Amino acid sequence: MSERFLEGVDALVTGASRGIGRHVALSLAEAGAGVLPVSRGGPGLEEVARRCGREALTADLTDDEQIRALVEEVRRRLGGPPHVLVNNAGVFDLAAAHETPTEVLDRHLSLNLRAPALLTREFLGAMRERGDGHLVHLGSVAGRRALPGNAAYSASKFGLRGLHEVLRVELQGSGVCSTLLEPGAVDTAAWDDLEERLGDDLPAREAMLAPGQVARAVADVLRMGPYGRGGSPDSLSLEP
Repeated sequence: MSERFLEGVDALVTGASRGIGRHVALSLAEAGAGVLPVSRGGPGLEEVARRCGREALTADLTDDEQIRALVEEVRRRLGGPPHVLVNNAGVFDLAAAHETPTEVLDRHLSLNLRAPALLTREFLGAMRERGDGHLVHLGSVAGRRALPGNAAYSASKFGLRGLHEVLRVELQGSGVCSTLLEPGAVDTAAWDDLEERLGDDLPAREAMLAPGQVARAVADVLRMGPYGRGGSPDSLSLEP
């Protein structure tokens, strides 16, 4: 199969300005996809958009109005839903359950769970009518394993796993796939602010997954989905 197996496929990638999302967007563009990269903005997003050959989309996915505007703009540009939606945008922080501020809990649930649910809802009906599409959700091992300090993060990622499991059942026979990727620790800037606080308790960065490894897994999942050979896995765990 050609390395450009996503020719003619449009993909919306959230959180595309840096980290995993940046690598996913570039990887899918290399595979031939017309990638629509979205994030809150900044030079990183513009650079990714330039390399993908598409105009950047800016949106704060914790804001319902901005989500609605994003959905309308995607529909205007594509004439319908994307073929692929990669729900990657997320936030990660650590705090014991009894020390988790309300705003931290709200931010995790809003960006890690509510935004993917809303974007999925807005595009899924048209995907089903068309009879094809692929939803890829970036979960975490913390979405199936209890880890100390992950109260807010795990609540959001366990919720994302629940959303995926319902989609998996509801989409049977529809031509639309839902895949949940659950990587272990990934070496991104999300750890930068935690280094001083965690000290020696910080996992060794060199032992973490690289963002490019996760991006390759996303591409591999799509290669096995409706735009490749068929038979994409429902979920995939990635450990360092």
